[in-house]
Amino acid sequence: MAADTYTNGKQSAYPLTKMNFLVSVSTLGGTAAFSEVTGIESSVDVIEFRQGNSGSLAPVKIPGLVKHGNVTLRMGYTIDNPFKTWIQECVSETRGQMPRYDVIIELIDTNPAAPTGAVTSVQGTRTWTLTNAWVAKYNAPDLDAKTSDVAIESLELAYEELVIPN
Repeated sequence: MAADTYTNGKQSAYPLTKMNFLVSVSTLGGTAAFSEVTGIESSVDVIEFRQGNSGSLAPVKIPGLVKHGNVTLRMGYTIDNPFKTWIQECVSETRGQMPRYDVIIELIDTNPAAPTGAVTSVQGTRTWTLTNAWVAKYNAPDLDAKTSDVAIESLELAYEELVIPN
């Protein structure tokens, strides 16, 4: 057992790699294989004000509304997928009510170096939840007969709230 990997039977705190993750959508069932997830962010508006009788010339800053940027997901083009149905429902000109779901993005720790006799596990270590998400933008893959690249399509999700992992 290497001293730098495990201490007293516990794994030391190595940074997690960003190459192992899962994306799932509540009630759609299953997970989707995405190659990239970008844009998970949240910000708070800063409101500045100064009362007329203040002794200071500097404004007071207070927190305002919380805003979330859109999240972009990129995946290899597939024929049949519950995500495809959701995308079509969101960007169709003849849609009814916008179908909204909670999207769960999970960063996975593969625990590659377990102590002797221990079972190597795959466990979720950080989970971001996008509540009431819907597809705001869809990009079809670029088509080029001169290359053998994988056809990558992307979608942009708008959402109302971000639940950040502990």
